[in-house]
Amino acid sequence: MDQGVHLLAYTERLGGDLAGIRELLADGPLSVFSGIHLLPFFVPFDGADAGFDPVDHATVDPRLGSWADIRALADAGVQVTADLIVNHVSADSAEFTDWLARGAESPSDGMFLTFDTVFPDGAREADITSFYRPRLGLPFTPYQRADGERRLVWTTFMPSQIDLDVHHPAAQDYLRRILRTLHEGGVSTVRLDAVGYAVKTPGTDSFMTEHTLEFVREITALARAEGLTVLVEVHAHHTQQAAIAPLVDLVYDFALPPLLLHALDTGEAGRLAHWLDIRPANAVTVLDTHDGIGVIDAGPSGQRPGLLDQAEMAAIFDRAAQLTGGQSAQASAQVAWAALPHQINSTFFSVLGEDATAYLLARCVQLFVPGRPQLYYVGLLAGTNDMARYAATGQGREVNRHVYDPAELAAALDGEVTRAQLGLVGLRSRHPAFAGEFAARQTGPSQLELTWRNGADTAVLTVDVAVPAFTVQVQDADGSVRRYDSVAELAALA
Repeated sequence: MDQGVHLLAYTERLGGDLAGIRELLADGPLSVFSGIHLLPFFVPFDGADAGFDPVDHATVDPRLGSWADIRALADAGVQVTADLIVNHVSADSAEFTDWLARGAESPSDGMFLTFDTVFPDGAREADITSFYRPRLGLPFTPYQRADGERRLVWTTFMPSQIDLDVHHPAAQDYLRRILRTLHEGGVSTVRLDAVGYAVKTPGTDSFMTEHTLEFVREITALARAEGLTVLVEVHAHHTQQAAIAPLVDLVYDFALPPLLLHALDTGEAGRLAHWLDIRPANAVTVLDTHDGIGVIDAGPSGQRPGLLDQAEMAAIFDRAAQLTGGQSAQASAQVAWAALPHQINSTFFSVLGEDATAYLLARCVQLFVPGRPQLYYVGLLAGTNDMARYAATGQGREVNRHVYDPAELAAALDGEVTRAQLGLVGLRSRHPAFAGEFAARQTGPSQLELTWRNGADTAVLTVDVAVPAFTVQVQDADGSVRRYDSVAELAALA
């Protein structure tokens, strides 16, 4: 795995359009990033689920640009990641509307998951309520076809997001077509969005089962056949992440953010140190994303103990609410059958009470652990909670999806916390030590030491989560040593 750092962003909310993104990354202020995950840029990018409900998954929304713009970004040396929305299509898609109009005569007949597909012999209440769903309510929506027949269609996320029967030939042909389009358009890594929900198996909760893992093997093979690297997106128990990691090229380390929050809140580094010993190495590391800050990934699941227990998870939510003045509690929705919300809807900077030192400590840890570091654009720009967007949309995740106009972007890029992060990104991307061997050790109850060594080149991070404090020390092959232990000193690197 190369040592580059990637950005995660909505095209329109950061650069305005794809040409603006290329200007920022190819030779602009964000050229230190080696790649970018462009959140859905398909038609339309601004649907009910912010692009994750495309009507046309194979076409770039012309308001943002075209496939030529994606290829130009790739030709400029920027690795592009894009989403394959595996679980569903839009109710307004050509495939679904054709099935509603023509039924069995449609080429899309069988492509969509109905109640009868999963329960051909009917189902009891217990069968239906056993399914895990990341939203309130049940995962079905009634639709009426043109011939008057009413069908109960699976809609795991929203009523307008129609689940695919991923084992049906029509659905598989659809997924192959999208994968081929992505590769031909200049995409190098495909993220399998919501794949954990894609296979429904009666008698289970249908989330990350053995049948799900088998489908992950199948869709990964299809993606690799098109020349794509595969990143899987699953919020799940840490053992389930470990199980899926060998099947794909990349997984997310969603346990790292809550463990960092726990450590900074309690002043205890033991749980974090333990995770650094057992985590998958082929991970994309994050602090926050467009979906908020995952917490359940570090917690228990059923009879399986977590890296944190239920009370410790609850304490993270409580501390976040305290430091955000109640904003995170207001914006974080509790899902069906769950004791706690699925994630914290807040920016990471806000959750830390806008403490720049604690924030850079967390960012240092993220950029030092093995894997592919990925910075979310709002996090890079030290964004705080956008409660106006939340009030306007009613969507909790919008607190962490700010739209930056050019003036705001320029001001944010000039901010000390942003420049400090850019300095860290440059160090992680360019220093030879990060191409070597990694080691981590706990040096005290609240202290960790993370080391990269490549011959005479070394990079050492020491953190004390109780203070909080951090020191980054790098040594070059010529013996020269540099030390950074403040936000200002890291900012001077940018």
